[in-house]
Amino acid sequence: MTRAAVLRSHEAPFSIEEVTLDAPRAGEVLVEIVATGLCHTDLLLRTEAMATRLGPTVLGHEGAGVVREVGPGVTRVRAGDHVLLSFDSCGWCRSCLRGAPAYCTEFGVRNMSGRRPDGSVGARDRNGAEVANRWFGQSSFAELSLATERNLVVVDPSLPLELLGPLGCGLQTGAGSVLNEMRLAAGQSIAVFGAGAVGLAAVMAARIAGASDIVVVDLHDSRLETALDLGATRVVRGGTDDVAGQVRGSGSGVDFSFETTAVGSVISTAVEVLDVPGKAVLVGAGPGELRMSPTLLVGRTVTFALEGGSVPQLLLPELIAHWQAGRFPFERLVTTYPLDEIDRAEADSAAGSTIKPVISCAA
Repeated sequence: MTRAAVLRSHEAPFSIEEVTLDAPRAGEVLVEIVATGLCHTDLLLRTEAMATRLGPTVLGHEGAGVVREVGPGVTRVRAGDHVLLSFDSCGWCRSCLRGAPAYCTEFGVRNMSGRRPDGSVGARDRNGAEVANRWFGQSSFAELSLATERNLVVVDPSLPLELLGPLGCGLQTGAGSVLNEMRLAAGQSIAVFGAGAVGLAAVMAARIAGASDIVVVDLHDSRLETALDLGATRVVRGGTDDVAGQVRGSGSGVDFSFETTAVGSVISTAVEVLDVPGKAVLVGAGPGELRMSPTLLVGRTVTFALEGGSVPQLLLPELIAHWQAGRFPFERLVTTYPLDEIDRAEADSAAGSTIKPVISCAA
């Protein structure tokens, strides 16, 4: 039995309920959650179609906690290990075998369905009704989570689990897009559209990589100020005249652009500001579409990245090392809320007053 935040309707608040979990199956791990980030992707269930398809669901996919029990066949983690929870993957498809688990052929069913690949769930409410609890293989808006061995990253027990959860998705997506998808090199330039947690992680990673020009576009002055503090060299207020021209400045364009908003017009601008050659990496989850003349793509590349193209067991320790060295100060983005105040965390995030909400789940 565990307390969990259950979303029962796209327009309803979260419901804090007692939920019964199955014992871990083969390859599964029971984790006591200390804290978990609230990510924009969690709010995809605020759309009626997706909420209806999944049914009652425990969300949360940036968990951090302590392993309490392991299922049959689990060998890489054991009870007592401190772990971060990231996305799930099968381990055996062509993408996984090539070291690209973010593009696993089963990514959708393992991360976006709320269920195991066989369609089952591992949780029930007090009436015995099923509750989807496999969101990104973890559903960590709860005191206890059923995860998989593959989506766990073991960390040193001296590290603060109450802080590190956001590394598992949002910060991994931003930093990984720069370090893995772009492979940005010293002296190159980047424009970041959207100064939320994902965009600001990209700013910090670009600074680590030695970018000579880091331009950030956002609608919130406070977030632009934060971007400058974290390493941006220039900022542009979104919604003003000729944003593309302001981003390009006196040059012919930037080497890379990073788009987090999923707004159609912003996506187009992210391509327009590129130099030739140039690459735009899109990560925003939403309904925005990319519409442009094919000639605008001459010498330019556009891709949509999942999880920054990362292998969590490799990137997360790297980001922790950068954080320990003061190069990745993501703690400046975090505001912590108790599980009972998850609705306030969601509202503050939507209003822009909180950059990265973290939900404390400790009993």
